[in-house]
Amino acid sequence: MTERADVVIVGGGVVGCSAAWHLRQDGFTGRIVVVERDASYRFASSYLAMGGIRQQFCTPVTVQMMQFSVALWKAFDVTLGTPARRPRAWFRQRGYLFLANGATSTALTNRYHEEKRAGASVRMVSVDHLRQMLPDVMLDDILFGVLGDEDGYANPREVLAGFRAGAEAAGVEFRSDDVIVVDHKAGRVSGVRLASGTRITTPLVVNAAGPWAGRLASLAGLSVPIEPLRQMLFRCTLPRTWPYRFPMLIDPGGVHWRHDDASEPGGADKIILAFTNWRETPGENFTAEADRWARDFYPAMVNRAPELRDVTGVEGWAGLYEMTPDHNPVLGPHPDLAGFIFANGFSGHGLMMSPATGKTVSEFVRLGRSETFEIGIFAPDRFARGALIHDAATI
Repeated sequence: MTERADVVIVGGGVVGCSAAWHLRQDGFTGRIVVVERDASYRFASSYLAMGGIRQQFCTPVTVQMMQFSVALWKAFDVTLGTPARRPRAWFRQRGYLFLANGATSTALTNRYHEEKRAGASVRMVSVDHLRQMLPDVMLDDILFGVLGDEDGYANPREVLAGFRAGAEAAGVEFRSDDVIVVDHKAGRVSGVRLASGTRITTPLVVNAAGPWAGRLASLAGLSVPIEPLRQMLFRCTLPRTWPYRFPMLIDPGGVHWRHDDASEPGGADKIILAFTNWRETPGENFTAEADRWARDFYPAMVNRAPELRDVTGVEGWAGLYEMTPDHNPVLGPHPDLAGFIFANGFSGHGLMMSPATGKTVSEFVRLGRSETFEIGIFAPDRFARGALIHDAATI
C-alpha cells in the first residue's frame, strides 16, 4: 500500500513530537506522519530521562536555544493542555548547581567565564552562601559553586505525553511502525518504507530517531557518527521529608541528583540520581546494574551528603543517550541528500533542548532554512569535515 505525506518524522519522542507540534503552531497545514516503532515508549530516551533543563553551556547558539526552550517550559502545562488533559511537566526552576573543589576549580572557573560570554544566566556562589542553601551538604572541600538560577528540571514522562497530545490534537498522525527503507533518487529523499509493508512517499524526512538516528541515516546512504550509550539512574526515598528542595546538584566527582517531589500530598519524598560512566561500551543496553548503586552512586552521595545515608526503596533503570563525538547535536539537512533533516545526537540534552529543536525543524520544513537560530555549527557533515565543536559544559 502506498500513501503520501508532506513530511514524515521518524521518531515520536520529545524531539519528534515537538517538531510536529511546532509545525502546526507555525501554520503548516500539510499532512504530517510521525512513525514511532515503540508504541509503549518504554525504551524511549525521553521516557527514561532525568529531566534536567539548563542553559549553562559555552556555545552561544546552544544558550540561545535553551533560553527559547525555557520560555516554553515555564508555560508548558498550560500551552500544551488539551480539552481532554493538561500535562504536568511541572518545570521547577530550582537551579543547576555545580560544586568546585581543588581539582575542578580552574576548569569550572574558565567554564563559568565562557558561559557568561555565551550569554548564559549564571553566577558564582560562595561557600558561605552554599551552606545557607544546602545545610546538610558537606562542603569542607568545596571552594565555590556555579549556579544557574533559571535552570531546573521537569517530569520527562509528562513532557513526552504533553507534546504528543498537543501534536495529536493539532491533527498530526502517529503510526506505530518501523522504517526499514529510506527511498531516495538523484540526491533527494522520495519516501520511506515501513515494516508493515506500507510505503509513504514524501519529499521530507525528519530523522528524530534518537539513539537509532545513525542507523536510520545509514538506510538513507549517509554515515553520521551517532551511537547509543547507556545512562543509568536510581531513585530512592529520603529518610524523612526534607526541609528544603534540592537543585540539580552536581558533585565534582560526577554524581548528581535532584528532588523527585511527591505528585500527591503525603507522598514519599525522593531524589533521582545519575552518574555517567564514560567508559561504557556503546550499544543498546537497557540493563540496570544494581551493584553500581553500592559501588558508585551511594558512596559518592553519602560522602557529599551524610544525612542521606539512610535512604530506602532504591530502584534503578537505564536509558540511552544518543552520543556524537563532540557531544553536541546534529541539526539540519544533510548536504548529500536533499529533504533529509537531522534532529538528533543531543548526547543527553535532547529533552531540555526539544522546544528549540522543534522550532528549528519547523523552519527547515516550511522555509528551507533556520531563521530563529544560526545552527550551522551543528551541520550533519561536520564530522567528515573535521569541524567538531568544543563546549566545556557538555557533561
